Amino acid sequence: MFGPSGSSSDTAMPDGPGLPLGRQAGLAICRGCLAICEIGVRASTTCRRCGEVVHPRIPRSLEKASAYLAAAAVLYVPANVLPVMHSSSLLGEQYDTILSCVVYLIRSGSWPLALLVFVASVLVPLLKILTIGLLVWMSARRRRGHTLARARLYRVIELIGRWSLLDIYAVTMLVALVRMGTLASVLPGPGALAFAGVVVLTLLAADSFDPRAIWDSVDVHE
Repeated sequence: MFGPSGSSSDTAMPDGPGLPLGRQAGLAICRGCLAICEIGVRASTTCRRCGEVVHPRIPRSLEKASAYLAAAAVLYVPANVLPVMHSSSLLGEQYDTILSCVVYLIRSGSWPLALLVFVASVLVPLLKILTIGLLVWMSARRRRGHTLARARLYRVIELIGRWSLLDIYAVTMLVALVRMGTLASVLPGPGALAFAGVVVLTLLAADSFDPRAIWDSVDVHE
């Protein structure tokens, strides 16, 4: 095992003639502590520093990411169609979906908050599903085109993933906004559970996808 490294030689730059890959040299990076470990021709080894199992590539990365994405896509529809909250008061009961909440905020004059909720709760999950799906599909098909752009796109998805819980926070703010005093009650609806599932599943899909698979097609053709 060698010293820690902050970047991977497989993903830092495009592969090219004369540029050896870490796995060709019998090396792999531990995802637990980022130490460079000797793996040789074995399928896996154990990191001497943190005890994490080290693989040259994440096992069944594309299959896992595809499964998480499929489940997230299925839950995305009820997350936007079913009510995310149920409010009741002396005036009656009301069921609100994410889109109806956006409309309510627009009509009440809260344009910035309406835009935040729409982007965080509708656009971001959809774009994450489509983007990771595109990366998985192109990696599975061994497509060589736009490898650097795809690697940068994955980094953007990782950056957005850190803020995925903002979606849940947006729904929490909506629940707080419709409170009408002690005579009213607000409860989360089934859409909120589906929405939380979409957030968690897209996070798992991004974490399961191995970005080094983007460069494998280049290595195969060369």
